Amino acid sequence: MSADAVSSDRRLIGTFDYVVIGAGSAGCVVANRLAADPGKKVLVLEAGGLDDWIWFHIPVGYLFAIGNPRADWLFQTEPQSGLGGRALAYPRGKVVGGCSSINAMVYMRGQAADYDGWRQSGLSGWGWDDVLPYFLKHEDHVAPPPGGLHKAGGEWRVEHPRVRWAILDAIRDAAEAAGIAKIPDFNTGDNEGSSYFQVNQRRGRRLSAYRAFLKPLLDQRERTNLRLETRVHVERIAFEEGRAKAVEFTHGEEKLRVEVRGEVVLSAGAIASPALLERSGIGRGARLQSLGIETLVDAPGVGENLQDHLQIRPVYKVHGVKTLNGDYARLWRRPLMALQWAALRSGPLTMAPSQVGAFAKSSARYATANLQYHFQPLSLDSWGSGLHPFDAFTASVCNLRPTSRGSVHLRSADPQDGPAISPNYLDTEEDRQVAIDALKLTRRIVTQAPLARFRPEEYLPGDEAASDEALLAAAAKLGTTIFHPVGTVKMGRADDPGAVLDERLRVRGVSGLRVIDASVMPTITSGNTANPTMMIAEKGVAMLQGDARG
Repeated sequence: MSADAVSSDRRLIGTFDYVVIGAGSAGCVVANRLAADPGKKVLVLEAGGLDDWIWFHIPVGYLFAIGNPRADWLFQTEPQSGLGGRALAYPRGKVVGGCSSINAMVYMRGQAADYDGWRQSGLSGWGWDDVLPYFLKHEDHVAPPPGGLHKAGGEWRVEHPRVRWAILDAIRDAAEAAGIAKIPDFNTGDNEGSSYFQVNQRRGRRLSAYRAFLKPLLDQRERTNLRLETRVHVERIAFEEGRAKAVEFTHGEEKLRVEVRGEVVLSAGAIASPALLERSGIGRGARLQSLGIETLVDAPGVGENLQDHLQIRPVYKVHGVKTLNGDYARLWRRPLMALQWAALRSGPLTMAPSQVGAFAKSSARYATANLQYHFQPLSLDSWGSGLHPFDAFTASVCNLRPTSRGSVHLRSADPQDGPAISPNYLDTEEDRQVAIDALKLTRRIVTQAPLARFRPEEYLPGDEAASDEALLAAAAKLGTTIFHPVGTVKMGRADDPGAVLDERLRVRGVSGLRVIDASVMPTITSGNTANPTMMIAEKGVAMLQGDARG
């Protein structure tokens, strides 16, 4: 079938002003703002199911959700040469709320320089001063740190951790002794230093984008202009005369379509959005031809520019101090932890994966912090596996601004066939050097006096990794995704051949189609990417509505 034609062999379920593809971190914000106009009909199509499982709501449930087919699409990367040929599990949320239903819950904006860099590359309106109001628009910050860069009253709750660990306080002291200052807040535009992470929870319960933005509207009986369909698989966007006119999808065995009067908003994320564009005829022409897909727009940037934060996870055994490993190993402690959460919404079950973070420079050549630590009072071989049977902490460290670039593309024209994901970790000399320097800095932190009383022993990678070559080999062995893929449908100037979108997030070469999710980032932000993605959603939908008003 031509990419520029609407199928007639599918049952039409209706016509809407807006169709939002994806009810994840971005799509829930977009749908909420569009549905605020009672005169506009909005349909949200989500491939995952409802969040009707307890581990979607108890914060520590990420331990059980990641790697579970009920919650995770279970993608895998291609074998990565920079990681010794390993293929990595690549978790993506398979549920309303998307990754915000299984992620680390960390509230992080990134650095002012990230967004100023976007603006300086020619993307007007995307500097730090431009985007900060869109972070604030939906924020509901409880007990904000000093500085005036937070507010209360929005849908997106930001709280402080409800449990503290002596080992984490000692790590902060050790980081300070190593030259990393303690700071009260990571979200001022300069996040260098150490602090406790702020988290997206409401009174000790995970808050997903679905629970914050979409479900409250769907629960309003009088609201008839918003509809959510779950467990539907979008196959393609169909066009007439170059304008997005319909979305074709399946629900079980049934073939369906919906027509659109206004715009289609693609918010399926950095993995699914480029795949859907390619299935719809938008991508590199030669690639699409090889798959038997007719080219509507030859857009070579679709699926390219994949960036992710590779985390290296050194593990240190400790003695004489409590960690989650030890608590969880004592069977009698488990019901007590459950009771503590159920009755008081406190204790270990309220834990995000990481409570304490630190931002630092791997060397003096960097103007702003280029490393992020996630310190965790636990250790495990991989997410989804069991905790180690000894007390330990993990000093996960990632390169915030990798220079390696990867890709995500269709394997075939079959909509049920998962995409080929290749992040190309440690593909550049700069990224390899940063990995070596990160492990050296980690050791310098751990050997400081404030941690000495707990007698830390390096379990991974181990003292035998002494030379730069051995440290790089250790990084390749321990490195894994920290779940931050971005950039695969990037926005950029008209003279950038890799830019798929303009600065208003419109797909070049067609009309009536925007992409609003993490895939639009030209370069990755310096920190966790969930909240920058929601800022993009807030700003993107405001631009859409402004364009609609003319």
